Amino acid sequence: MNTGDTAWVLVSSALVMLMTPALGFFYGGMVRKKNLLSTIMFSFAMLALISIQWVLFGYSLAFGPNVKGIIGNLSWLGLNGVTGINSDYAPNIPHMAFMTFQMMFAIITPALITGAFVERIKFSSFLIFSFLWSTLVYDPVAHWVWGVGGWLRNLGALDFAGGTVVHITAGFSALMFATVIKRRKGYTIVNMEPNNIPFTIIGAALLWFGWFGFNAGSALGANSLAVNAFITTNTAAAAAALTWMAINWVDRRPSALGMATGAVVGLVAITPASGFVSPASAIIIGAVAAFISTACIRLRNQWKLDESLDVWACHGMGGAWGAIATGIFASKSINPAGANGLIYGNWGPLGIQVLTVAVVIAFSMLFTFILAKLVDKIWGLAVTEAEEQVGLDISQHGEEAYY
Repeated sequence: MNTGDTAWVLVSSALVMLMTPALGFFYGGMVRKKNLLSTIMFSFAMLALISIQWVLFGYSLAFGPNVKGIIGNLSWLGLNGVTGINSDYAPNIPHMAFMTFQMMFAIITPALITGAFVERIKFSSFLIFSFLWSTLVYDPVAHWVWGVGGWLRNLGALDFAGGTVVHITAGFSALMFATVIKRRKGYTIVNMEPNNIPFTIIGAALLWFGWFGFNAGSALGANSLAVNAFITTNTAAAAAALTWMAINWVDRRPSALGMATGAVVGLVAITPASGFVSPASAIIIGAVAAFISTACIRLRNQWKLDESLDVWACHGMGGAWGAIATGIFASKSINPAGANGLIYGNWGPLGIQVLTVAVVIAFSMLFTFILAKLVDKIWGLAVTEAEEQVGLDISQHGEEAYY
């Protein structure tokens, strides 16, 4: 066991944990003031709910001994046997440290989806859906891509820190969920301006900070690969933020909300690639991500789809581009365990990445549709019109953010 590597992974776990309440502030600032607490509560609740799910059986399903490349078995139920060092996943740190780090990813992923249905979902139904989704969507996909014996891992899929496992699953699940739940009353007619843009900027800044643990921590050691992931993470975020600002400026004025969103999109896009590409490639990945996400936001507006906070455009499409870009820009000189991508004359990695993206999109959307319909049928997804009118802070939690 390497104590330096262990310390870095534990610190990284704490950084990723911080990202979930940061996400609450990022989303919370963009909703109306009567729904601010409710939106933050979504993220905070995931810290509690998925922490328990992960310890009980989520970790075993995602990383436990392989069952036909599809899922882990339940031999690590309640973390039974998660002791010592597991050389298959992290030969330099305690197995429990690796489990803890992965738990933080499992927590934030369903929290990301909440941007699709803020201001109108029943809190009880949200908890049920999130628990089921984490078990039936996140855990299997995590095993496919990261688990020893997972079929996409065996195929050669590259996802350094979760562009596919986290952002594609969440982003495209959000898109599908928004088609199932009713639109907010007055959508496209009533003014639904953000209540506190400074909250959103603070949330984005904390996400940027936490993302160093998200990506650099995925090296699972205090080493040169972690340094590369750290630098590419910062570089892509900066490139996307500047590009988004420029796009806004051409349209009208440079927007603080836009620049904060751009930074997050750059962070999303570099996530799968951060341990495989150079800082120069990270600039391209971040800049292109900004163009893709802004175009998708315009498209979503044309559809008049109430996917409230553009989780699909930012996380789904940003993650998909990042995963595909990994197949283009990956270099074995950065990470010998990766591959040389398209720019080195190899089409194979790009094909594998495209297949991986397509499979995960289809699986996530299908199961989200089934689960959302199931929860809606049994418990109902949306609050009543009266509850929506008064706001979810009062109707669901009996509290107000502003007095």
